[in-house]
Amino acid sequence: MRSEYSTPGRYGPKEVATGARGMVVSSEPIAVEAGAAVLRDGGNALDAALAVAATQLVTEPHMTSLTGGISLVYREASTGRAAYLSGNVNAPLAELPDFGGADLTRARGVPVPGWWPAFVAAQERFGTMSVGRLLAPAIDVAREGFAVSPYLFGEMYNARQNLGRHPQSRAMYFRDGSLIGPGQALVQEQVARTLERLRDEGMHYYRGDFARAFCAASDADGGVITPEDFDAYAPEWADPVRGTYRGFEIIGSAPPDDGGLQLVEAFNILENLDIASLGPASASPETLSALIAVHNAVYYAPPRERRFRENHRVMDVLLSKDYAKQRFELLDTLAAPSAGAPPTPGTIHLSVVDADHNVATLTHSHMASPWVNGLFAEGFQLAGGGSFFQRVMPQPGERATIYLAPSMVLRDGAPVIASGSPSVSLVACVLQNLVNLMDFGMPIEQSVAEPRFGARPHDPARGWVPGTTLESGFPEAVLRDVRRWAGANRLWTRDIGPWNSMTGNFDGITIDPTTGEMRSCGDPRRMGVAVAV
Repeated sequence: MRSEYSTPGRYGPKEVATGARGMVVSSEPIAVEAGAAVLRDGGNALDAALAVAATQLVTEPHMTSLTGGISLVYREASTGRAAYLSGNVNAPLAELPDFGGADLTRARGVPVPGWWPAFVAAQERFGTMSVGRLLAPAIDVAREGFAVSPYLFGEMYNARQNLGRHPQSRAMYFRDGSLIGPGQALVQEQVARTLERLRDEGMHYYRGDFARAFCAASDADGGVITPEDFDAYAPEWADPVRGTYRGFEIIGSAPPDDGGLQLVEAFNILENLDIASLGPASASPETLSALIAVHNAVYYAPPRERRFRENHRVMDVLLSKDYAKQRFELLDTLAAPSAGAPPTPGTIHLSVVDADHNVATLTHSHMASPWVNGLFAEGFQLAGGGSFFQRVMPQPGERATIYLAPSMVLRDGAPVIASGSPSVSLVACVLQNLVNLMDFGMPIEQSVAEPRFGARPHDPARGWVPGTTLESGFPEAVLRDVRRWAGANRLWTRDIGPWNSMTGNFDGITIDPTTGEMRSCGDPRRMGVAVAV
């Protein structure tokens, strides 16, 4: 294990990073440094983003997998055009009759992956470096090993029963019959070999030996995915969703990744309220209540499926300011959320800006609890992203509808914020931080440290349920008024302590349009960092 892989990140406050030659921020330091090295070597923001994501397959296996998906928004500085890439998971071509919660821990809950096809599509369209260069850090870390952080160990310990079931996972996560402990090296030799074959053989290996190994693992547990599912899968490029807010332009993911649309809808509603006069949510019960109500109005609404993107009339209504004004007038009646999708704890976001102000904002994930089914193929867990089939069941072979929200903000045509978040509360996280940055001009290091509200409290009797979580740190007077408002509107709230990872992890970068200075800071809720080039 090399020395640079032996110092894991930490929870808590992080140092702010500033610079003008490029910036990378995400939830794990080894991967962030891999992206920064790509920028130093002359790669662009897309190159760096792919290097970070590939390295996170190795260093954050509890959050993402080659068997999951990618959602990307990329803006090319030379043309000023932004593109959205849907590389998320598909439903199998075979039908899944009577699909339900019991399937989420079995192979019937395993979707058709899109991670690698999306990686290739992004590299071919916008990349300047070879796939080999972008995968090199991940292969190196997988083979050399890295120090298990206390956070990763906690996830491993919680999932030890599933990790101990499969010979591939036992070979990686156990030593002498015992789970690898904090500070010990996690070596993933089979993962390194798989990444090398992807580097050398590309889609031929992916649709061949990898697909067959994946399907064999799925078949052994009652799954229905076949190599034909891999052949049929295709990443999709589309125009991102766009909206405006007090002189800013919001750009985000388009359906079936509907978090971007939720953000634009939320800001359209919020524009009807003079937030700046009320003060930030950390000091104003009126602002905090308004943000919760606006968030709930869009997050707990019916999912915006792919068909929404293809129906221009529906999209025009959803994105219109007139519709937003009507929703603003009904906020009190919309505050009580209805039942909806289960949470998605396993997700990563990363943001990159290069010296030319190309912007990459990318969310990738296995979209389930870590190692939820105990199934492995070629060194990678089989993702449990079928949890999103309960949100809205896709047709056979159709893309799942997932509320990911890679996004960015422009002013006068120039990027000023790259943003995104993982977790069940990712839309709430991005909304709150963008309000802090746009309405109140907070420096990003202050914004990420502010207390937040989140989505879906956990009830020991009912599991994850609709409602609102509240971190510690809000003044008691603010909490008192907000709880009174919530009770009057039948909204269940739950206190969850300080800096809880389930309220998201804002991986954002601000860019001063006058000086070009970039500024970022790792969120204290995970172990990430920001690195300036």
